[in-house]
Amino acid sequence: MQNKLPEYSIKDINLFKIGRYKVLWALQHMPVVNYLRNIYSKEKIFKGYRIGACLHITSETANLILNFKKAGAEVYLCASNPLSTQDEVAAYLVKQGISVFGKRNESSEEYYKNIENVAKTMPHFIIDDGGDLITFVHQNQKYIRNVIGATEETTTGVIRLKNLYNQKLLKFPIIAVNNAKTKYLFDNRYGTGQSTVDGLLRATNILIAGKTVVVCGYGWCGKGIAQRFKGMGGKVIVVEIDPIRALEAIMDGFSVMSINKASKIGDIFITATGNTSVITMKEIKKMKEGVILGNSGHFNVEIRMDEIEKNTLRKRIIRDGLTEYFLKTGKKIFILGEGRLLNLACAEGHPPEVMDMSFANQFLSIKFLKENPYMEINVHNVPEEIDKQVAKYKLNTMNVKIDSLTKIQKKYLSSWELGTL
Repeated sequence: MQNKLPEYSIKDINLFKIGRYKVLWALQHMPVVNYLRNIYSKEKIFKGYRIGACLHITSETANLILNFKKAGAEVYLCASNPLSTQDEVAAYLVKQGISVFGKRNESSEEYYKNIENVAKTMPHFIIDDGGDLITFVHQNQKYIRNVIGATEETTTGVIRLKNLYNQKLLKFPIIAVNNAKTKYLFDNRYGTGQSTVDGLLRATNILIAGKTVVVCGYGWCGKGIAQRFKGMGGKVIVVEIDPIRALEAIMDGFSVMSINKASKIGDIFITATGNTSVITMKEIKKMKEGVILGNSGHFNVEIRMDEIEKNTLRKRIIRDGLTEYFLKTGKKIFILGEGRLLNLACAEGHPPEVMDMSFANQFLSIKFLKENPYMEINVHNVPEEIDKQVAKYKLNTMNVKIDSLTKIQKKYLSSWELGTL
């Protein structure tokens, strides 16, 4: 990890070189992924295996994909969102011998065709972000026969796949990488929080301080978003349906109210629920002139863009990632990233430091599936030993040493008579 990036001018080099430098830059901030690469590129543990991945095609993702290739796998990659692909990174991966099916701003038709292109390779393992590739092979089972197992990166995807299991339709074991502590406590919270603010600022360049920000959903992603907007001086309101999470938000210092009430006072609205129809025209009609709406949930269903389109007289693109809608009511509103995942549509997604842990979990979970090919067909959590292993690797790269239990402490904790030694 001593790579020194050369100085360069973007206008003087071609696309794949830009991608190369971005990937190298990310790798310098992904020491755990790099550590795993150094170990398993020698062992070639995935030689003879095909891996199909449906992920955001970013510089961080590129480093995960390259780990698998360097460990011997054939890797086929498509995008998990039509607006999240970094074309320069895709171009670089192609130069590295990765089959990439994806480009920025691809149509919905192209998006699903690219998923099919990956499925056609008959992968042995699937790495998914949102569940689209896994559900596609379940809907088209001619592509499923070689699949040993899969991993899922997101809360939304895990919910979908658990529903698949509950309906007795799941055909292979899945490891829910999203449920690893070294994933959701860092990637979901700090990654989504920072990258959502980043996306909004890139698209608008507005001042957050003094504005009322309504965050819909107080899961780990919503917690991170609320914290970051609060840290920038925003007056944060949380909207929740879960009474426990609502109490958490209150104890964390946020106002909590219904979407009906919040609609009338918010300046910025961010959805992060993993559900549909969080903001509809019913709420929009109550909002102020010029409000900004954005979504940080995986799918573009949280803000009802179809309803907005039907109630729009005209629209125009104001800045990259920001569209102004003139509604039939006479009001204008602004939408970030077409209502899609704004931290990737308007920015570059989560920082590499948190993706380092998420993608280490991905790599080690696929390795676990390979070594345990007869796992029960279910949606499994990441094995605790992998979760803790990733945390230990991360601490080591940060030169952080922690204590361990003494013999007396171990004996104390193993006793039912806790008052004695």
